[in-house]
Amino acid sequence: MSDAIVIRDLVKTFDGFRALDGVNLTVPSGSVYGLVGTNGAGKSSCIRCLAGIYRQDSGDILVDGQPVFENPAVKARIAYIPDDIFFYSQAGIHDMVKVFRDVYPSFRMDRFAELGKIFNLDPKQPLRKFSKGMQKQAAFWLALSVMPDVLLLDEPMDGLDPLMRRKTWSVLLGEVAERELTVLVSSHNLRELEDVCDHVGILDHGKMLLQRSLSDLQENMVKIQAVLPEGTDLPEGLHVLHRSATGRLQQLILRGKAEDVERQIAACNPVYMDVLPLTLEEIFIYELGGADYEVQNILLS
Repeated sequence: MSDAIVIRDLVKTFDGFRALDGVNLTVPSGSVYGLVGTNGAGKSSCIRCLAGIYRQDSGDILVDGQPVFENPAVKARIAYIPDDIFFYSQAGIHDMVKVFRDVYPSFRMDRFAELGKIFNLDPKQPLRKFSKGMQKQAAFWLALSVMPDVLLLDEPMDGLDPLMRRKTWSVLLGEVAERELTVLVSSHNLRELEDVCDHVGILDHGKMLLQRSLSDLQENMVKIQAVLPEGTDLPEGLHVLHRSATGRLQQLILRGKAEDVERQIAACNPVYMDVLPLTLEEIFIYELGGADYEVQNILLS
């Protein structure tokens, strides 16, 4: 599988502050990539550079091997939905269709008509009168009618009700499966990303802390609950990220393969042991915990 998006050594500064400090990122074609991080980590700045809105200070930003900035042919293949949607103040959806058709030669009216059955909005109603959730629906309706090769999403589901969130993700994942659409999405809703992402990158203070497939992330960190015999301690050599106890029941977050960790603890003849699945939210917190965040006392249920 080739890489649709490649970012190498990306640096972007604002008034001397390095919002992005040597970021490297790759997104395989036809995949959904989740970009996560704390507030101020640089997620939105990275997406705006990728969309060609910001010009990088240095580094490469490539889509299918071509630079993005000031490259209309590449930009015509990219659709971008920001957190704060912009529409012309008096425009309705039909008015925005005219704008999109001028900007995107690939805009398809037949696709627009099909999506209108899902995003059940009045195309003549001024968009400024829509709720935030309705404006997000309008943005998806227009962006997907472009038939983009790359879709960039910044907090895309904010404001959508649960039913519309499910419908929208269903449409997006259908596009990924049928057309090999490449999606890069930034969101604080890690539970939602866990259901849809193939790959995850964690930004931390403008640097890429790590990026891996979601399955690799989940395979290299383990959560175990165990009751050890009286006077028995954990075996040496375990990489413990978090340890807490309720009575004799210990909850452990450990780095390593589940089978290796389980075998080591089993050698202590535990009275009770259970291996539990880790959520993306837990992985995120404990990976950042390794970057000196104050999360040592956080216990996730």
